[in-house]
Amino acid sequence: MALRLTPPTQLTLLISAIVAILALGLRFSGVEIPVVGNHPFATLFISYLVLLAGNLFEGI
Repeated sequence: MALRLTPPTQLTLLISAIVAILALGLRFSGVEIPVVGNHPFATLFISYLVLLAGNLFEGI
């Protein structure tokens, strides 16, 4: 079974990059954001999943 990957759209890449930068910024700056402030690794993982979905599904 061949898995056909497509490049993510610019919007998907931008969202993923923003979430990743947010996660890294939270980890190293000490800034607290209520929802994601306590879970920087989970936030970074969500960023990766967004990028993965952009590669696996066409048009996302």
